[in-house]
This record gives sequence, structure tokens and C-alpha cells, in this order.
Amino acid sequence: MDFAYSPRARQLIAQVEAFLREEILPAEAEYRRQLQSHDGPWCQPPIMESLKAKAKAAGLWNLFLPDNEWGAGLSNVDYAPLAELSGRSFLAPEVFNCNAPDSGNMEVLAKYGSPQQQERWLKPLLAGEIRSAFCMTEPAVASSDATNMQARAVVDGDSIVCDGRKWWSSGLGHPHCRVLIYMALTDPTAPPYARHSMVLIPIDSAGVKIERMLPVFGAYDEPFGHGEVSFNAVRVPLDHVIAGPGRGFEIAQGRLGPGRIHHCMRVLGAAERALELMIARARSRQAFGKALIDLGGNRDIIADARIALEQARLLTLKAAWMMDTVGAKAAMSEISQIKVVAPTVAQKIIDQAIQMHGGAGLSDDTPLAALYAYARVLRIADGPDEVHKALIAKLELRRHPEVPV
Repeated sequence: MDFAYSPRARQLIAQVEAFLREEILPAEAEYRRQLQSHDGPWCQPPIMESLKAKAKAAGLWNLFLPDNEWGAGLSNVDYAPLAELSGRSFLAPEVFNCNAPDSGNMEVLAKYGSPQQQERWLKPLLAGEIRSAFCMTEPAVASSDATNMQARAVVDGDSIVCDGRKWWSSGLGHPHCRVLIYMALTDPTAPPYARHSMVLIPIDSAGVKIERMLPVFGAYDEPFGHGEVSFNAVRVPLDHVIAGPGRGFEIAQGRLGPGRIHHCMRVLGAAERALELMIARARSRQAFGKALIDLGGNRDIIADARIALEQARLLTLKAAWMMDTVGAKAAMSEISQIKVVAPTVAQKIIDQAIQMHGGAGLSDDTPLAALYAYARVLRIADGPDEVHKALIAKLELRRHPEVPV
């Protein structure tokens, strides 16, 4: 296995590191101030648009997209360290136009979209002019099994009519959100994985209603947000179906592989920042006549964090390398493994950093509380741990068929 970064990737790593240090991290406090005092929490802070313009001018833009025509053309291994760096700040993914769910939605449109769909939606997304949401999870069913979906998308002549309710649609609250990718049941009589379709629905379509925004641990994640949205007889032209009716699951699988690597590397970047903050706190804070670093098992905590981070990163790079060399299907077990490991490792390290900060770790004076929520959410949002473990076990048992003793 070769995890070595290409010369181009090494150059981009240096550029992204510098941009984070010089532009993004110093802007975090001003971003929060503008979010709280500008035109309300669901408005875009002006500083974000300024940072985006700088990143775009520097060529640090759409780095996630492996397609040479639409994106940077990087391999998964080369993009992985850039995703990790972007995970160090909540601002960075949007600044670099590499933020979910837009990144996944752009991949869908680049791979499966028609020329008309690409012109109307992909190009503005790639330019950072609009944002999007992905509507799949439903409140009334166990959405960890996507075949449970009850929302409908029924073909009616040259139109498709959508009825249903979705929730945890990330990005729904952003003032620049203009289009939704809606996944729903089209033909219940077809084979199980050919029953669903993905439909592009403009957010201002008649019958689309944002019912409420959903808090995560009491925070609404403004101006991005996660919402519950209803679709009541929403009628759009049939050419708004991506790749044609019945191909929803095929598209979903193509969307999830790279996205999971992106999420895992970003959350490891969050854990790296938490570890740095923990070390700084342990060195600077005194208790019982000693620095925190010299109390209890704090040095062991730091050592264990470094070991776990390196292990999680190597496993993620292996999954990325396999996707590059043998394809996502052959890397199914490794992709599920990193989905379990990376957020769990990050959650533990961030929790320990909170503990070492005491009350300050629970406040907004540090990013730790928000980073913790992010890591915890990933253990559900990108497929529950239990679903990934079930797949890992299934593939492992297949490798070891029962033989007589």
C-alpha cells in the first residue's frame, strides 16, 4: 500500500495549512460575532463570503471533487489530508466549497446529472453561489434501513409528483439553499433496490414547507441548520429526476463512499485540534501545586490519544487507497470500519479535552463542545455504528465460510 501524497497534494497541504492559520482560524471569533449580531442567526455572515472569495482566488476550491472537468481531480488518498485539515474549523469546509451535503450533491450531479441539471444546479454549486440539502431520512420509519422509506415520488405523464415528510435535512436553513435532492419510493413493485428515485426540487416549489428546524444538543447550527420538511403534492418536470426513475439506490451508493472518507478525515482533524487544545491547557493550568500535565494519568491520556489518532488515520487512508485502486465495492468493509472508528476515537479525545478544560470546555469559549456534538452526531448521521458493524461482520463471515472440524 502506498499512502504517499503526490507532489500536487503536498503543495495543496502546505497552502491549506497556511490559509487555515492565517485566514480561517483568526476569523472564527468575528464569524460568531456577525452570526449573533448581523441580520439574525439564519443569515450568512459577510465574513464567510469574504473568506470564500480569498480561497477561490488562491485555487483552494472544490478540492473534494475527483472529476477533472468539474473539480480538482485529486485521488481519495490525496484529498484525505486536505479534508482532515478542513475538520479543524467549522468554517473551513464552506470556505473551500467542500462542505456536506453540497459536496455529495455535487458529486451526484457530476456523475449522474443531465447536462440541463448540471447547468442549472451543478455550476452554481461549484461556484459557491447557492447551497443545497439532501432529503432522505424520515421521522416515521427507521431510516437506517433506507428500504423503509414511505415518501413517494410518482411519475405522472411528463411530471413527477412528490408527497412525504423528511427530517434531519442538513443545510435546509441556510439562506443560500436553493435546491433539494429528494429520495423517495417510485415503484413499490420493482426489485427492492430499483424502487426509489432521486428528484431535484427547487426549495421554493409549491407544496414544499419547512416545518421546523431541529436542534442538536440544544443548538441549531445556524445558519446551516437541520430541518424537517414536508412535500405536499409537489409537482416538478420529469426531467428533474436524476438519471431516471428507479435509480435512487444506485446513486446513493455512489454518493456515500467518498463522502464517508471525507467525514472521517474531517472528524480526525477535529480530534487533532482538541488534542492540541488539551495539551496547551494541561501545560498552562495549575492545580494542587502542579501543572495539569503532571497530575493523575494525564500524560497517559495524551499518549493514548496520539496512538488512537494514528491508528484511525491509517485505517482511513487504507480505505481511501482501496477506493482509488480497487473501487468502492471492494472497500466496503474498510469504509464501514472507518465510519465506526473515526468518530468514536474523536469523541473520546474531545471528551477528554473537555474534562481537562473543566467548565471552560463546556462553554462557547472553546470549540470543544461543538466539536464533541459533531463527533457524536456522525455516529448516527452517516449510518448508525450498528449498521456498519453488521456489514463488517457479514463480509468477514463470508471470508471464513464454515468448514467441518
